[in-house]
Amino acid sequence: MSLTGGNRHDVTQLLPLLDKIPAVAGVAGRPRRRPDALLADRAYDYDKYRRLLWQRHIRPVIAERGVEHGSGLGVFRWVVERTIAWLHGFRRLRVRWERRDDIHEAFLGLATCLITHRHVQRLC
Repeated sequence: MSLTGGNRHDVTQLLPLLDKIPAVAGVAGRPRRRPDALLADRAYDYDKYRRLLWQRHIRPVIAERGVEHGSGLGVFRWVVERTIAWLHGFRRLRVRWERRDDIHEAFLGLATCLITHRHVQRLC
């Protein structure tokens, strides 16, 4: 994972993010290193990135700019927005105060563990 400033456009980090996806264990054979499809909002609607995704054999499912809402991607986006809201529940993560990125990532991992623990407790 690479940390960037808050004033960077998200699409500039799309390809580095895809490169950081770890191998996914599954059935016998070579482990998967990339997703089948990428779901994204209108901020990622650039022909350049669509072509780069197709070159990597990833199907882009990206909402188009200038088209009315109703593509159905909002259902999946809500999950991401909800998770970010959970992380913002931890004041230390709301604004990045740490200068060192390893410390910030450690707090992010700790927050993820706490969120998961809370949800598992609810199930038990």
